[in-house]
Amino acid sequence: MLKRLLMTGAAGGVGMAIRPMLPVLAETVLLSDITPISDLQAHESFRPCDLADKNAVDKLVGGVDGILHLGGISTEKPFDLILNGNIIGVYNLFEAARRHGKPRVIFASSNHVVGFYRRDQRIDATVLPRPDSLYGVSKVFGENLASLYFDKFGQECLSIRIGSCFPEPRNPRMLATWLAVEDLCDLCACAFSVPRLGNAIVYGVSDNEEVWWDNSQASFLGWRPKRSSVPWRARIMSSMAEDPADPATLYQGGTFAGSGHPED
Repeated sequence: MLKRLLMTGAAGGVGMAIRPMLPVLAETVLLSDITPISDLQAHESFRPCDLADKNAVDKLVGGVDGILHLGGISTEKPFDLILNGNIIGVYNLFEAARRHGKPRVIFASSNHVVGFYRRDQRIDATVLPRPDSLYGVSKVFGENLASLYFDKFGQECLSIRIGSCFPEPRNPRMLATWLAVEDLCDLCACAFSVPRLGNAIVYGVSDNEEVWWDNSQASFLGWRPKRSSVPWRARIMSSMAEDPADPATLYQGGTFAGSGHPED
């Protein structure tokens, strides 16, 4: 178990969902976000931080022995927002980790790194990126930064290409991409406890009936997702139709692949 875990993006949807489970990962948890959090538990503390502020991020990382990096922009946005939150911000975080003893990093990447692969293709983590958005491009940057910092500095990292982490799947696409927060927490526990993490990439997806992603190369983590989208399949498939010619249906990235430029 970690002594002190830092979780950025703690006020976001995934951060709030996983927060009650973090005591299984660490004795104390430092929460951070640009949005204040006031309902702190005994094992928690909070420090506001703008990830684009290099000095603030450096101070944030000092003294932690594990980082769960959920911070940044989580959807498609204009480039300036993506740049500050997801490119400058992730650089500042990795650089701070390098300067403060290289605590393991779990980087919240995204399935939108590979969103322009078709749904009828089964892919693993070795395929070339095919991002479906500026957001997806920023996550490619983060994964490549993790690779550089491991090869050059020995900074260990697990990049999780998160599918759809919600309380339940919301549409036919999510029947394949759904990730239960309990499975995400189990994956984080594996990443922090495995003897050697290195620089690894895993698709964050539960044990769904339909899955587009092959995690066999990350089997060394010992992660076995236990939840499935099956309980929602009949209801969703009977109530929601998809247009097979729509790019949002053809490609794994869904609506991100079918949308235009965010500044148009």
